[in-house]
Amino acid sequence: MPQPWSAPVAPGPVSATVTIPGSKSLTNRALVLAALSTRPSTLTGALISRDSDLMIAAWHALGVPMTVEGTTITVGTNDGFHGPAEIDCGLAGTVMRFVPPAAVLADGQVRFDGDPRARERPMGTILEALRALGAVVEGDALPFTLVGTGGIAGGTVTIDASASSQFVSGLLLSGARYDKGLTIHHVGKPVPSMPHIDMTVEMVRAAGVAVDDEEPNTWRIEPGPVGAVDWVIEPDLSNATPFLAAAAVTGGEVTVTGWPSKTTQPGDAIRDILAQMGAEVTLVDGSLTVRGSDKLSGVDIDMRDVGELTPTVAALAALADSPSVLRGIAHLRGHETDRLAALAAEITTVGGDATETEDGLAIRPAKLHGGLWRAYADHRMATAGAIIGLVVPGVSVDDIATTAKTLPDFPAMWADLLGGAR
Repeated sequence: MPQPWSAPVAPGPVSATVTIPGSKSLTNRALVLAALSTRPSTLTGALISRDSDLMIAAWHALGVPMTVEGTTITVGTNDGFHGPAEIDCGLAGTVMRFVPPAAVLADGQVRFDGDPRARERPMGTILEALRALGAVVEGDALPFTLVGTGGIAGGTVTIDASASSQFVSGLLLSGARYDKGLTIHHVGKPVPSMPHIDMTVEMVRAAGVAVDDEEPNTWRIEPGPVGAVDWVIEPDLSNATPFLAAAAVTGGEVTVTGWPSKTTQPGDAIRDILAQMGAEVTLVDGSLTVRGSDKLSGVDIDMRDVGELTPTVAALAALADSPSVLRGIAHLRGHETDRLAALAAEITTVGGDATETEDGLAIRPAKLHGGLWRAYADHRMATAGAIIGLVVPGVSVDDIATTAKTLPDFPAMWADLLGGAR
């Protein structure tokens, strides 16, 4: 077991300018599209982290040449995907749900496995969809094996994607390479994290694929080639949120550079959330600045579309002076960990008052104290503990190294942030 990391307490209001690495969501979608293309592509400003390393390794295993120099990834041409191959998904939802719909195009067996927690994450929806489209799949969760024949018929499939938008995105990314293209119908409760599907649709179209999403809960992808695109990856806005939260909880000022004026990233919603909680938020010439006030107000907010921000917002809510209700996030029970149970437990551990609801969390003001904050191998749980530790002495995070999943060297970035405390 790693040694617990003592979360540093801010000696005063923080004052810093922060540059955030590239978006995991954009990087891993671009890597899938580049692998499916018959021409070379490059990614500039890509995220290099455990999740992207696992994605690159998956394509290497399937015969796609990729080289990494700094934050530039060059993807070469390939003559099709080949098995036998072993794919390690780690705990990366984008690998376990985006690669299989492409790997059904391989000739030969492709076996998928991952971390112990990954074996508990929902996979049945996408594997049943692939079976319905003509693939041979052995297993219903990790580990599972695809028996590829070099192609797949495709056609129309009906799924319930209420557990994860990644089920839709994974199929969208590869559907153009299916013989008949692909039509996806969603039935069931609303799909969470819809901005991530919008991101996928925009990127697939940028690669020259025709996508019709005019009908609600239906996506039609025409068969055809996937074009080469030289992708420029935006900073990861969700990974920026702990740094912006630091300004809000310490009454300081933090600027994140490279913030896009228009984006499909759900992390952009932090601007409105922080403003609702009492911070001053300005975006000027690609720099987003948050200035904290002398208090934090609670919020009552539906976070269905921006569930990945929940750990950051829950940490802020635990430090607010009025109650908060975070709604529409029942699907977080199937993320890297059960984030609702984990957040309720860890906020309580440090003296907070947090309880689960049917579809979210209720968090009430309380006097917090130090304690061991468990990360549950979840990068966003770890950063939530760091936020609370800024103003609550004695908080330690049991596994801060898990932040390397999407944010390399988070402890050093956090230390640099505090170096500018006033």
